[in-house]
Amino acid sequence: MACFEVTLRDRTVESVGDADAYQQEGPMTTFFRTDGRSTVDSWSTRVASVRTADVLLIRRAAGPASLGSVPEVAAMAPRRTA
Repeated sequence: MACFEVTLRDRTVESVGDADAYQQEGPMTTFFRTDGRSTVDSWSTRVASVRTADVLLIRRAAGPASLGSVPEVAAMAPRRTA
């Protein structure tokens, strides 16, 4: 299972464990557990949601087996609207 670190607009960092993937659902970014499947589908379990407007950065953190390695950047800040 992966872990995501979410940096919010106020510079706080929230950790979302037990999530394999995330995607935007309307005004929210939702994290899912996919149980080994390669896509988010109707069998995926929602783990957590955060307002997309509050997200600055999402990083996929190293799993327990690879502690000490540098986390990969999963996504950058969402698009800005005028």
